[in-house]
Amino acid sequence: MEEILDVTGWSALVLGLSALFAGIGALRKPGIWRTMIEEVERSPALQFLCGMLELLIGTAIYLLNPWIPSDVLTCVIKAMGAAMMLEGLVILGFCDIYTQFWLRSLAHLHRGWALTTTLAGLVLAVLGASHFH
Repeated sequence: MEEILDVTGWSALVLGLSALFAGIGALRKPGIWRTMIEEVERSPALQFLCGMLELLIGTAIYLLNPWIPSDVLTCVIKAMGAAMMLEGLVILGFCDIYTQFWLRSLAHLHRGWALTTTLAGLVLAVLGASHFH
């Protein structure tokens, strides 16, 4: 049976474009990620919302993407879904500790994280787009 929707290609493309444009936004507005993390740190409602949203999106990505060892992109996307699920759980249970890690990291490496995110997003978007048959 022919697959109607290339879930892996779409997952990679959408995650890649999200990362690409988030990185561009962070480069355009230095300090914006730090501000967002500080807001999440202060708000239990945002902590819950962020944790649940990442858990749900990560679960969808993990469950919908196949594991095909001969297709590296399917394996990468499935692993990303699992990592998102784990991060969502960490945010739900240990947000105070987790946000401190990111606040310290962003204090000195903001531009580096933004460039890395932009580049990773570009690569993922290109791989996702090239995955369509």
